[in-house]
This record gives sequence, structure tokens and C-alpha cells, in this order.
Amino acid sequence: MLSVEEIRQLSEEFETKTPQEIIQWAVETFCPDLAMSSSFQTQSMPLLHMVTSIRRGMRVYFIDTGYHFWETLMFREQIAHEWELNVVDLYRNSRWDIFVRQHTRTLPFEDPNLCCYLHKVQPMQAALSGLKAWISGIRRDQTFERAHAKILELQSDGLLKVNPLLNWTKADVKRYAEEHNLPAHPLYRKGYRSVGCAPCTIAIGANDDERAGRWVGHGKSECGLHTTMFTHKNIDEVKKEFQLEIK
Repeated sequence: MLSVEEIRQLSEEFETKTPQEIIQWAVETFCPDLAMSSSFQTQSMPLLHMVTSIRRGMRVYFIDTGYHFWETLMFREQIAHEWELNVVDLYRNSRWDIFVRQHTRTLPFEDPNLCCYLHKVQPMQAALSGLKAWISGIRRDQTFERAHAKILELQSDGLLKVNPLLNWTKADVKRYAEEHNLPAHPLYRKGYRSVGCAPCTIAIGANDDERAGRWVGHGKSECGLHTTMFTHKNIDEVKKEFQLEIK
């Protein structure tokens, strides 16, 4: 078990390491209690390619919210088959089914934070329970919140979050994808630079920030997997945070 000080020192050392070196360290240190997450959008391809080149068969968590574009689901199936990935689909807890069915059409627009918590955060929390580490593809140049992230982040429950691409830029992602001839999400060429759920994603201009098409008009830039929302662990905390009357 690594101490907090060891994690801090390693995180600083990794600022000058390549993503592949960081991934290799994570694999050697934590497997088999290690998994990665992926949204299977264009910018996700380099990390998927690196991880699966280093450790075949690693669990790849894909959160199936029920709101995805059809193109995302088809692309996920294509890549999982062609690259022989060990994809594990995650779904919301069935305890929320009645509530969500009553608000299926309105929830993404009226309370996107709650929608993300139920469909993304909670399923990921459940999937990661019992693991030692989680590989994420976030980059500092993506959002204000991510700009302050560290390569190694120890979560309150003891899970270590590993961010190998944290220092990469959009140009780095593009260059790696071109060098390795990686496939692009089918909606990318239509202006969807960052693809989330269909109700919360729009096409953007070529010169716009790559996440400008996410949750437009809601003052929101993160789903919650990489914010303090991820610390909420039980229904009482959810009620308090979102002011809900859920039984």
C-alpha cells in the first residue's frame, strides 16, 4: 500500500514521464485490481490504444446512460470487436428506475447534475468498489476543474485515480491518433468534437473549444466523475445535494 507522501512524490515524478510509462507503472503495481474508463469518443482512442497495447484484457468501463447517440453505441461495438477489448457496460442502479422513467424526457434538461449522478457517477462508483486504481483519460487543457488535477489522485475511499494523459494537449491527441491511424467517432466529422449524451451535446464550430458543445446553457462542464460529486456515496447525500423528495 502506497502512503500519501509516496503518491505525492510519484505524481510529481510522473509529470516528466510519458503516458505509456505511467500506464506501465499502474499495471505492474495494481493489476489485476485495475480498470480504465472510456467514453469511446475520438479523444478516447489514444488512451484505449496505449492501455490495451500494454495490458491486453484490462477491464474497460463504458457507462451506458440510455441517452447515448446511436453512433456512439455502434462505434463502441465496432472498436470492442476489432480491438478485442474487455468492455464492461455500466448501468444505473435499478432502485432509480421508477423515478427516471417518470422523468426520462425532462431530467437531462431540468436537472442535468442529478441525471449525471444517477446515470454516470453512481454506476462508476459501484464498478470501482474493491479496486485499487482507475485509469482515466482526462487532460488539463479540457476544463477549469481538470486544470488543477494531479497525475495520481488518492480518493477518500482509498482508490487511486491515475491520469496518464493529464499533460497532453488536443494537438498531442491528434498527433498520436494520426501516427497510429486510429479511428474517429462517426459524429466527429459532423462537428461533435466532444460527444456525451444526445440531449446534452450539440455540434460546434471548428474553432470552438472542444467541450463547448456539452450542456450548453447550463453553466456545466463536467458530468461529475472528475469533481467533488464523485464523493457522494449514499442516497441521503444525494437528497441533500439535489434537494430531492425521493423515497
